[in-house]
Amino acid sequence: MSRVAVVTDSTAYLPRELMERLHIHFVPLQLIWGDETYRDGIDITPEAFYTRLPHSKTMPTTSQPSPAAFRVVYEDLLHKGNDILSIHISSKLSGTIDSATQARQAFPDAAIEVIDSLSTSMGMGFAVLEAARAAEQGATLAECKTIAEKALANSRVFFLVRTLEFLHRGGRIGGAQAFVGTALNLKPILELRDGRIEALDRVRTWNKALDRLVEIYAEAVAGRKPLRIAVLHANAEEEAQRLMERVKSIFNVNDIRETTIVPVSPVIGAHTGPGCVGLTFTAGM
Repeated sequence: MSRVAVVTDSTAYLPRELMERLHIHFVPLQLIWGDETYRDGIDITPEAFYTRLPHSKTMPTTSQPSPAAFRVVYEDLLHKGNDILSIHISSKLSGTIDSATQARQAFPDAAIEVIDSLSTSMGMGFAVLEAARAAEQGATLAECKTIAEKALANSRVFFLVRTLEFLHRGGRIGGAQAFVGTALNLKPILELRDGRIEALDRVRTWNKALDRLVEIYAEAVAGRKPLRIAVLHANAEEEAQRLMERVKSIFNVNDIRETTIVPVSPVIGAHTGPGCVGLTFTAGM
């Protein structure tokens, strides 16, 4: 029986030690900044990105990986005798899944499954981790796919941005378009739902918006367990730490299986802007 190799993309931005331990492979999206192109998570780190962003006269744009980039990864893994499960950022936010699908077609006889996560960051990342853990235990490609799909079906992603400017400019604003043009001091609370960004609420101050974010998150969890919890942040690590402690305090410790704090990748940060924080979970895994 072939071993299953799990592939994702750089927007998952999983902790590097977990990726190495579970043999997870990733294909980077691209950040285009003036005349320079960076591979997300390889040529530019979140720290470098958020340090440069406030002082830049030009704003970065983003691009999906090419089918050729996926073919290189797939060919290497197939050559080593692996089946492949490839899990990627929502098709409603990026064309990455199209590139993966095109690459898949170059190997018509190979065991490759491509999943549109309809999510990103740790909303997708938990599914990647669960599939990779199953693969480590000898699960088949079909079993790993089922596990990933279950994790995705039981995950939700909520986030709070300082401004809608970056989402609006990047064309990723989705249902949050309704909030554009409202009072500038209102802080929008958003959800990644069915692969698109949707507006949930808007609150006048940042601290009250954080309170509301936690309240919405707690309501969404609604007794579901066991929980895997992630806090996401775009150059707001101290705030993310405080948010994690706050969230952990409202749940029974025995109901929490895993927690992690993850920086938002530069490609995602180009659309959320600095200061964004988010909460995600997957339950029942």
